[in-house]
Amino acid sequence: MAIHRSLLTCLGLLLFLFPGAQAQNHAPPGCNPDLNPLYYNLCDRSGAWGIILEAVAGAGVVTTFVLTIILVASLPFVQDTKKRSLLGTQVFFLLGTLGLFCLVFACVVKRDFSTCASRRFLFGVLFAICFSCLVAHVFALNFLARKNHGPRGWVIFAVAVLLTLVEVIINTEWLLITLVRGVGEDSAVGNGSGRGAVASPCDIANMDFVMALIYVMLLLLAAFTGAWPALCGRFKRWRKHGVFVLLTTATSIAIWAVWIVMYTYGNRQHNRPTWDDPTLAIALAANAWAFVLFYVIPEVSQVTKASPEQSYQGDLYPTRGVGYETILKEQKGQSMFVENKAFSMDEPASAKRPVSPYSGYNGQLLTSVYQPTEMTLMHKGPSEGAYDIILPRATANSQVVGSANSTLRAEDMYAAQSHQTATAPTDDKNSQAQSPQNKTRW
Repeated sequence: MAIHRSLLTCLGLLLFLFPGAQAQNHAPPGCNPDLNPLYYNLCDRSGAWGIILEAVAGAGVVTTFVLTIILVASLPFVQDTKKRSLLGTQVFFLLGTLGLFCLVFACVVKRDFSTCASRRFLFGVLFAICFSCLVAHVFALNFLARKNHGPRGWVIFAVAVLLTLVEVIINTEWLLITLVRGVGEDSAVGNGSGRGAVASPCDIANMDFVMALIYVMLLLLAAFTGAWPALCGRFKRWRKHGVFVLLTTATSIAIWAVWIVMYTYGNRQHNRPTWDDPTLAIALAANAWAFVLFYVIPEVSQVTKASPEQSYQGDLYPTRGVGYETILKEQKGQSMFVENKAFSMDEPASAKRPVSPYSGYNGQLLTSVYQPTEMTLMHKGPSEGAYDIILPRATANSQVVGSANSTLRAEDMYAAQSHQTATAPTDDKNSQAQSPQNKTRW
């Protein structure tokens, strides 16, 4: 009997502890049992929408952060001052887009006081930042497309900030009024017992949440409408920026129309109130990626491009390059010019060149010098001078016959003739007795 009693006691303890064990293992697959149930959607593999949106939002955070660094780092390289004036507004836009990606996590996790308050307040404010920047950009584009000069950068940034502050005031007032009204109603129902001393921001109807975003919708409509006149301006180079804004706002309008219909009507018709949080998260991630793909990336790619006026001035007054190849080309061109110039200076004009008796010399060695024959002298007639002058004698200055340089220069021949004329004998008979036949022909 004692054994049976002990077995029954053990079975009773196991049955008593079994429900507790089931409660501890109630965590969904993929989540740690010790994890707070508030974050089950971030790791629940049975409902993969939370994991997918978490990955999409994480990639968006990294992409937006990198684009912000690129845009800020490209500030010294912006050549067009008109585009530089828009950088402050575009950085503000990127901060709003980064906030939208971060707000996705607040919509994925389950509801509590902090997550519901952040959704109600930041949803409209972050979208107001993005749409206000688009409105300010459109405001500047309409001036640039018609006059090619727009307002200053601080004016454009101030317009975006002021439009955002309106939504901040609206959401703050709406959040405070609804919380205080909830506290008063709960206190009246509880007969002053203190029940409902703290109202939950999650107790809000879907229709009221959408109605609080009317101002944001007006900003979206203003950006979409204002982008059309910028496409008709006289300066066509600003039209592509208007196309970026127009494409972004058109995509945003489509996303907002879909999520509002699903949030206020579709989920109720299918009896799926649990789809409200995925609807908001998907709308945030989709619209934020539309901002990145259709507006941020095209604007970042265009920010460092020079204006047509600067390109025209660069063609008229080209700047000298400082590259190694440019220096080599300049040195080569200068050296060629100096060499050609020097060569042309060394060569005198053909009209002033003296005619040389050896101008027909072709570089071959001559074995003898041309001498007139006796028959040539006889047909020519008697010369006025002596034969010694016509046929100069070989002197000590003359070169050796048969040497490699057997030709006589004109200067040596002239000197020899002058010397023979000065030393000629005074005896006319002796000078006339000499016959050309007795002279040695060399």
